[in-house]
Amino acid sequence: MKEIVIPFAVGISIFLFGMQLMNIGLNNLAANKLKEILTRFTKTPFHGFLTGTVITMIMQSSSAVSVITIGLTNARLLTFPQTIGIILGTNIGTTITTQIIALNIYEYSLPLFLIGAILWFLPWHAFRCLGLTLAGFGCIFIGMEGMQFIANPIQETGIFRYLVDLGSENSVIGVLIGTAITAAIQSSTATTAITMSFISEQIIPLSMGIAIVLGSNVGTCMTAWIASFGGTISAVRVAWSHIILNLVGVLLFVPLISILASAATMITHNPSAQVAHAQTIFNVICSLAVLPFARQFGAFIEFLIPQRRQ
Repeated sequence: MKEIVIPFAVGISIFLFGMQLMNIGLNNLAANKLKEILTRFTKTPFHGFLTGTVITMIMQSSSAVSVITIGLTNARLLTFPQTIGIILGTNIGTTITTQIIALNIYEYSLPLFLIGAILWFLPWHAFRCLGLTLAGFGCIFIGMEGMQFIANPIQETGIFRYLVDLGSENSVIGVLIGTAITAAIQSSTATTAITMSFISEQIIPLSMGIAIVLGSNVGTCMTAWIASFGGTISAVRVAWSHIILNLVGVLLFVPLISILASAATMITHNPSAQVAHAQTIFNVICSLAVLPFARQFGAFIEFLIPQRRQ
């Protein structure tokens, strides 16, 4: 068991540390203007959509943007209708990291980390932030390489083979696994990265990998849901709109996983890239399908969660 637990624990820790470094570096490069941008450029659902996409690309965390959005809503700096476009945008922005991971630039992981460390010691703020970002990218790939060491030991465990067989026959099992893992580690990107590693090592089939990634979209809502506790009614609506959007999207796509897998294999023969492309296709379709009806969806959430009586 230690052949699985130790490499996985080390790998996922380095990966999440890298995500945090990237988050800090990119956030500081934006000169802490993210909250101001969110409040100024979200007057319409489309503007909110573009803003949410770009800021999530910068922060590399849909959960972080969702939490900031809830905080601004609690502070009454954002109204609930303004947040719908932001949430739709975060689902697309979060796919950028997995697309970069799919490039398989593992041989550059150590050089990226070393260059980032050197830039960190320079006296200029922008270079230090860039150094954190590059070091974070390096850690992400180093962490993924570490997790690949569990490929052979994990295939020999009976319970894992049982879960793979079960997940291959029933996509709901894969969705539940992805939801549980993401809720536990609080990062859909990390869940997707783990899945990409398993796919590249042929530990799990593509259909199960896509199901796990779909589940990660539900699990990532846990952070926003927790952040809404004790908040205003608008903040609660933001959290539940995030949950409902992702949950309904996943439920609609579960019967279409084979089609999604076929579309991904048509784009590339690289197994890990197929997972990244499937995630991007799912998120783009779901967000663009809802965007024209953002106001109506907001009205539905307001009906579902009415204003508390004073």
